[in-house]
Amino acid sequence: MNKFKYAIEIGGSYTKIYVKNEGFALCEPTLVAAEPTPEGYQVVGLGLEAKKMMGKTSDSVEVFSPISNGKINNYEYLKELLLYFFDKLEFKKKRDSVIVLVNCGLTKKEQESFLSLMYEIGFKEVALIPTVLCTCIGAGKNISSTKTNMIVNIGGANTDIAVINMNSIVKGATLGLGGRAVDVAIANTIAYNHGIVIGLGTSEKVKIEVGSLYSNDTLNMEVTGVDIESKVPRSYIISSSDLLPVLEPFFEEIVRSIDVTITSLPPEISTDIINNGVLFAGGMSNIAGLDSYLRKNFRYPFKIVEDAENVSILGAGKLLDDNLLLERIMDNI
Repeated sequence: MNKFKYAIEIGGSYTKIYVKNEGFALCEPTLVAAEPTPEGYQVVGLGLEAKKMMGKTSDSVEVFSPISNGKINNYEYLKELLLYFFDKLEFKKKRDSVIVLVNCGLTKKEQESFLSLMYEIGFKEVALIPTVLCTCIGAGKNISSTKTNMIVNIGGANTDIAVINMNSIVKGATLGLGGRAVDVAIANTIAYNHGIVIGLGTSEKVKIEVGSLYSNDTLNMEVTGVDIESKVPRSYIISSSDLLPVLEPFFEEIVRSIDVTITSLPPEISTDIINNGVLFAGGMSNIAGLDSYLRKNFRYPFKIVEDAENVSILGAGKLLDDNLLLERIMDNI
């Protein structure tokens, strides 16, 4: 096997790239901004530049992600976005190899789309590795062990739930629940309850700054949007208590899905999970009060990993330095 130089995680919110011997090299929004022309849509912004355009350009400019629920939904735009990212890192076409982190629930056809895309970009070798395996590695777990680990990775577009041992996924599922769904729900809640329309960029900021699962949290912030009736700008002080009805159902569904997964496992594997606990990772694991919420509503031991938002790409970075483990993983996929 050739030695791999790059690892990339194309998330629903952010794309992250790790470079061997250099470290965590890039983290930018997985966004494209395009506007119509007589010849078709023209890209006017990529990555961070596209995010800066959200809600601040003419109505004709559309800002969107070319990937949804871990699947490619716009091949050509994603190709242009990734070429833009790799060009920043002095990527040498036809000479370098890449590890691509993917959801555990992808079909063969969806996997082939990622492979084709990476070969078209110019990589000579591509390895598709389930994100949850990299999460486990990044959290310091021995995935080669016969002892079972369970990972819950709550990302921007979806949530991966996986049971892992001996370098492979024993059981895995991908839920279409992620941070972006929460952003949309927050914007809808503010519009419905307070008559103010805010953009998804503002909604994400609200989630990060005042989102909390503590019932008595007093965090608050001022948001400005457009009044639904008068169509003029209006401000409102949004509090953590306003967001609790959005956040609780989101985590209730995740906890329910974990319960269903564990109860479907053989007793020996369930026992390992009870002994080892469940690892929570991904950006939404950073929400305030999650630890307290899980202690009250989750019946299994658990741990929220350090640097939950970046643990997967950091685990992939470890794989770049461990060819033997990478070979073992690929043999089991």
